[in-house]
Amino acid sequence: MITPYDKLTLTVTECAYLLGISRGSAYEGIRRGEIPYISVGRRILVPRAALEGMLAEAGDGKAKEVENGST
Repeated sequence: MITPYDKLTLTVTECAYLLGISRGSAYEGIRRGEIPYISVGRRILVPRAALEGMLAEAGDGKAKEVENGST
């Protein structure tokens, strides 16, 4: 059985599940440019590597805020 961790791209539903948000919130994040995506025909797919990179960047920014004493 293939899991989302085995795939190069995720559906919006899989992305939402992994982020712990609703499917609607995931679509909203995509619309606002907060979640990286590609379009293949009429499908919207989230590249797993881009999502992981986005999360790593966000985590680094938060860590820097904590180190500097701001929240």
